Amino acid sequence: MHAKSLKSRLLCLAGGAAFVLAALAGTHGSAEAKSSLSLGMILEPPHLDATAGAAAAIDEVVYQNVFQGLTRIGPDGRVLPSLAKSWDVSEDGMTYRFHLQTGVLFHDGTPFSADDVKFSLDRAGAEGSVNAQKQLFAAILDVVVVDPETVDIKLSTPSGNLTYNLAWGDAVMVSPETAETNKTHPVGTGPFKFDRWMKGQEIQISRFEEYWGEQPKLDKASFRFISDPNAAFAAIISGDLDAFPTYSTPETIVQFQADPRFQVTIGTTEGETILAMNNTHGPLKNKLVRQAISHAVNKQALIDGAMFGLGTPIGTHFAPHHPAYNDLTGLYPYDPAKAKELLAKAGYPDGFSATLKLPPPIYARRGGELIASDLKKIGIDLKIVPVEWAQWLSEVFRETNYDFTIISHVEPMDIGIYARDKYYFNYNSDTFKQLIEELNVTVEEEKRYELLKQAQQVISEDAVNVYLFQLAKSAVWNTNVKGLWHNSPTPGNDLSQVYWADN
Repeated sequence: MHAKSLKSRLLCLAGGAAFVLAALAGTHGSAEAKSSLSLGMILEPPHLDATAGAAAAIDEVVYQNVFQGLTRIGPDGRVLPSLAKSWDVSEDGMTYRFHLQTGVLFHDGTPFSADDVKFSLDRAGAEGSVNAQKQLFAAILDVVVVDPETVDIKLSTPSGNLTYNLAWGDAVMVSPETAETNKTHPVGTGPFKFDRWMKGQEIQISRFEEYWGEQPKLDKASFRFISDPNAAFAAIISGDLDAFPTYSTPETIVQFQADPRFQVTIGTTEGETILAMNNTHGPLKNKLVRQAISHAVNKQALIDGAMFGLGTPIGTHFAPHHPAYNDLTGLYPYDPAKAKELLAKAGYPDGFSATLKLPPPIYARRGGELIASDLKKIGIDLKIVPVEWAQWLSEVFRETNYDFTIISHVEPMDIGIYARDKYYFNYNSDTFKQLIEELNVTVEEEKRYELLKQAQQVISEDAVNVYLFQLAKSAVWNTNVKGLWHNSPTPGNDLSQVYWADN
């Protein structure tokens, strides 16, 4: 009832805003605007080096725009050629030979070659690497330069996922001359070059005239950071923004759907939204406690109340649209009585107190209030601590100084993170690690799918986290804008094929 009434009030406000601001939108679509694009983003990236940070906001700016990898993930999730135009695999699966594109330049004018591939991959997998996804490169034994346009990647074990791993934003190619300054002035090989970063406001990029591939139709683009839902709505409805590819204010979606100036898409993402638990902190060390918490959270009410129905319940850390998905949503049905029984069995009949650190996204801030209410019913008293994104990365992700948090993991096919030592969940399972080790050396698709299903089962039965819902990709943009992705198989806003229909 509360969610529906709130929705009604907000839609009325949105309607009034649309009436007042309609005149302002009348000039939208001018000749100048049709060669540029302004996009809204919720979070500002901490920096712009895709090889040195876990924040998805980095890739939302630079992936496929500024930086490119040997391969890339397309809008349908398939692995496609990028800086490597083709590749061959040896019979034993231990060597991948990549044939590189020719005539490729970095944005500073230096040529791209096989030497840069070796530098980039050696750097990413090195002992002192700060790459957030260093495990992607664990199977790489050596990178051998055959000639300037050919490189061999030799593996220590077969890796059926290598070309997929190399398509991640964390595996993009960088130049030795500019790698150390990519955080503030990124230099890649993509169709757009970095122009300017006005901290707290926007990042600007423009077309790279010497790009090796098909020139983009846009001359320039800007990414503006708007975390406030009301400001985001006003910026789009007025035409101040052309698009908000990840629009997180679901209560105003209906307003845009009713306005012919806008296109609204509700797509899929790789965003498993979880109530993450520190498996080494206090009562959370006990699996029975984690299972009790899993029974205590009303997932559908959370989706309805925090996301206005936009989200798919999940029972494990895996996207429901993937063919290897194991539907475990019935493992922990909403059952407060069962939750209290498990808490008592674990030695906490009166519950306990803990902290819930919430980053800025709406799914976290709104969802946290509802989850705190659910856990209160079984005696768990949560102190809500709002944190900014940089603070979350520092305190939660790196230092694991937390009890509970809410976050969406938007990286593609990332269930392997549960096998990592000292990852922020602090989960340690030999059984799970063995499954991932076997998966990493398995090439045959059906066998990989079976191993993935078993892995999903293990983490769900261990109740590592509470698996809440798969984040929907709600997007709003000017109806004349074409080529933006409807789904998000990986974090990013690839602008290489974006254009204005009336150009």
